[in-house]
Amino acid sequence: MNSNRHPLRLNVGFIISQSIGYNRDFEFDFPNIRLQSEMDLTSFHGVAKISRTPQGLLCQAHFHADILLDCVRCLEPASCHLDTEFDELYAFSSRTATESNLILPDDAHIDLEPLVHEYLTIEIPIRPLCKPDCLGLCSICGENLNERGCEHQTQPVD
Repeated sequence: MNSNRHPLRLNVGFIISQSIGYNRDFEFDFPNIRLQSEMDLTSFHGVAKISRTPQGLLCQAHFHADILLDCVRCLEPASCHLDTEFDELYAFSSRTATESNLILPDDAHIDLEPLVHEYLTIEIPIRPLCKPDCLGLCSICGENLNERGCEHQTQPVD
């Protein structure tokens, strides 16, 4: 079904010859995975339902994972949960392609990695926090106010 080098690549050739409406679920479960050589995720889980349609193969997917980011207030590591769903059509020809312009490759292997990467990237918070009440850093001395106070700050810095 998939390999370590391309963990989200699927052989869907057998679905092409099925009748319209046929579908198959592909489940994914990785404790750690790296997408597009830049996005390191943990607790990666998901399912992609591939359905045969008159125009091509419809991929209805739901994925979730955790990513480690830097807290915008204290700069400490912050684990953030990402969750995404998408529907994309891999068309049989350019005539039936949608706006995403995904065409089913001749070898009938589709790689979901670019789509999953794109949709999870959209879910990354703009201002990740290690915890909702993070106190941040002192604007004068740089002390992490979550660990200990300093004489410069009496209120949290946002």
